[in-house]
Amino acid sequence: MSGALRKNTAAVSRLLIKRQLIQTNHFKEPVRAPILCNQAQSRAYFRVPHFLRKAREYDLSPSLFSLHFSSSSSATASFSKAGFVGWYLGMVKSRPILTKSVTSALIYTAADLSSQTIVRQSLEPFDFVRTLRMAGYGLIILGPSLHFWFNFVSKLFPKRDLLSTLKKMFMGQALYGPAMTVVFFSSNAFMQGENSQEIVARLKRDLLPTMLNGIMYWPVCDFITFRFIPVHLQPLVSNSFSYLWTVYMTYMASLEKAEIVN
Repeated sequence: MSGALRKNTAAVSRLLIKRQLIQTNHFKEPVRAPILCNQAQSRAYFRVPHFLRKAREYDLSPSLFSLHFSSSSSATASFSKAGFVGWYLGMVKSRPILTKSVTSALIYTAADLSSQTIVRQSLEPFDFVRTLRMAGYGLIILGPSLHFWFNFVSKLFPKRDLLSTLKKMFMGQALYGPAMTVVFFSSNAFMQGENSQEIVARLKRDLLPTMLNGIMYWPVCDFITFRFIPVHLQPLVSNSFSYLWTVYMTYMASLEKAEIVN
C-alpha cells in the first residue's frame, strides 16, 4: 500500500515538473521573439545610408581630400605662374623668327610711346605714324636680324666662358651694333621722305654720338646676355635691354633733318 502510494506521488511530481517546464518555455518564447524583433528593427532603423557605405568602402578619409585639394591647388598655381612663360618658350621653339620679330615690334612700340611721352608738350598729340615706323622696323628688320646674329655668334663661339663672351661682345660692338645703327637711321629717314644726301648728312651728324653712347651702355648688357642666357632666349633679353636704348634711339631718329654741307 505504501509502495503504491510512493509510486503515485513520484508520478504526480514528474507530471507537475513537466507541466511547469512546458509553461516556462511557453512564457519565454513570446518574450524572446519581441527582443529579436526589436533588435532587427533597430538594426534596420539605424542602417547606414548607401552613399555613406560607399564612402566607407573607398576609405575617403579627410587626409585624401586634403591631399587632392593641395595637389590641385599647387598645380593651378604652377600653371598660373608658368602659363605665359611656357607658352612664349614654346612659340620661340616652334616659330622663332616670327616670335622674336613680334617681340621686337612690341618693344619698339612701347619705347617710342615712352619717348614721345617724355619730350612732347602736354597738349601735343602722339605721332602714331612715327610709332608705326618704329614697330615696322622692329618687326621686319631688327627681329629677324637678332635671330640670325645670335645663332651665328653662338656657332662661331659655342662656349659661354669668359673669353668667348668677350669675343662675342667685341663682335657685337664692332660689327652688329654699327651696322644696325646705320640701318636704323637710314630706314627711318627714308620712310620720312628724306633723299640720299639728307640720309648721309643725318648719319654724319648722329652716327658717331650714338655709337659713343652705345659703348657706354651695351657692353654690360651684352656680357649678361652672352654669359648667362641660352641662345634661344638671347634675342628676348637683348630686346628687354634695348627698351631704354630704343627710347634714346627713337628720340635721335625724330630729330630734324641735318643740313647738307656742299
